[in-house]
Amino acid sequence: MDFQIFTGNPAELTADTLVVTINDNGELSASAEKIDTASAGAVQARIKAKDITGAAGSSLTLYSVAGTSASRTVIIGGGKDNLNAVDANKIASTIGKAISGKEGTAAVDVSALATNSRPQAWWAEQIVLAVHAAQYKFIATLPGKEPTPKLDTLIWIGDDVKDALTVADAKGLGTSYAKELGNMPPNICTPTYLADEAQKLSDGAGFTCKVYDEKEMEEMGAGAFYSVAKGSSEPGKLIIMEYKGAGDDAPHMIVGKGITFDTGGISLKPGAKMDEMKYDMCGAASVLGTMKTLAELKPAINVVAIITSAENMPAGDASKPGDVVTTLSGQTVEILNTDAEGRLVLCDALTLGIRDYKPATCVDVATLTGACMAALGKVNSGLFTTDEELATELNTAGAYSGDRVWRLPLEDDYQSLLDSNFADIANIGGPLAGATTAACFLSRFTEGTRWAHVDIAGPAWGGDGTSKGATGRPVPLLTTYLLNKVS
Repeated sequence: MDFQIFTGNPAELTADTLVVTINDNGELSASAEKIDTASAGAVQARIKAKDITGAAGSSLTLYSVAGTSASRTVIIGGGKDNLNAVDANKIASTIGKAISGKEGTAAVDVSALATNSRPQAWWAEQIVLAVHAAQYKFIATLPGKEPTPKLDTLIWIGDDVKDALTVADAKGLGTSYAKELGNMPPNICTPTYLADEAQKLSDGAGFTCKVYDEKEMEEMGAGAFYSVAKGSSEPGKLIIMEYKGAGDDAPHMIVGKGITFDTGGISLKPGAKMDEMKYDMCGAASVLGTMKTLAELKPAINVVAIITSAENMPAGDASKPGDVVTTLSGQTVEILNTDAEGRLVLCDALTLGIRDYKPATCVDVATLTGACMAALGKVNSGLFTTDEELATELNTAGAYSGDRVWRLPLEDDYQSLLDSNFADIANIGGPLAGATTAACFLSRFTEGTRWAHVDIAGPAWGGDGTSKGATGRPVPLLTTYLLNKVS
């Protein structure tokens, strides 16, 4: 998408679509007034006819308005002066949909909505992300379906926010890529497929990419990872990508869970909605989406991305409840439930990454627990860390991007729930505080490192029937968090 900045009279601007705003009292923005003046009152006439109320996210499309040069003029309700986050995002989404699905040029003026907390740069980012969301359509396994037409040029009427537009475009590409990987059927999107995607992305961007297969992981002593991977005919993979944009600085590490299909293993899941377990690799998808964004922007930061990928299947050589395995760290784990497999593949990935790369920070993202979804629904991801500065950074990134997190407890009092008679640690902690005990498990493998765990079980996908699909979260969170670290 190309971007231009315009500061003249929008009535004279040639575009396929022109977007202006009114508030919930029917008051026109400066651009809307100019359109109204040029058209001898066409906008006010529609307001008086109550064709549009000005409520947040409402819209009205006028075609070939007299005195203007745009083919379509879209009036968007800007709501109240003190917009809340829900209404602000609703407005951005409405604008994104209004200017998407058509090739050509769109011009947008939301300067009347800009505030200190939501400046024009914020609106620029959210609208561009909304355009990407509106344009995304999964067609990889739908022969004959045509992709959605892509907007060619976005003209921003107001401040020069071209940098924000460019960053948002890269975030949108990364988010759509994560959606595409998440939506891919599990017979296609296997651990090997993810490894191939990582290699292709790395080759194109100049990253380094290293892939360990499950036998290599077993030989190096990663028994927790191997206990999951060995139950499937699809070989597990541990994928490491390195982006170096800041010389010898210590890297920031992001780790994604990539269970490309999760039956639960011997602790078999119920059949209802099991098809959605293809989304158990959305942590891995979001890490790849984040790396795609970095490839577009090339920021001055070092990042190590680790994807730990396997299928969790109930085969004859699958792990059994009661098995004890030795992790790469040397700690032993009693597997009480094979459906708590995500933490098993993650713990060895965390150990390897921290040992080999000594990261400045580490953030893992995983569709880890139904307990977190029960607590937070599909709005917030769960955030677990004992590092106050890291918690603030992730909360700030989530609030700005709209990809929000909510902090849940990670206290030593919960650690005893993981006690085992037969190993150093059990892989589940019982029926209570399931999201926290999962984070407690992972914390045993991150001591001495500034680490946070983000449980995305709720927000990673949504919808039912024909609306079902991956959301691409938490790519906006991760990319905003990392870009905020660029000095």
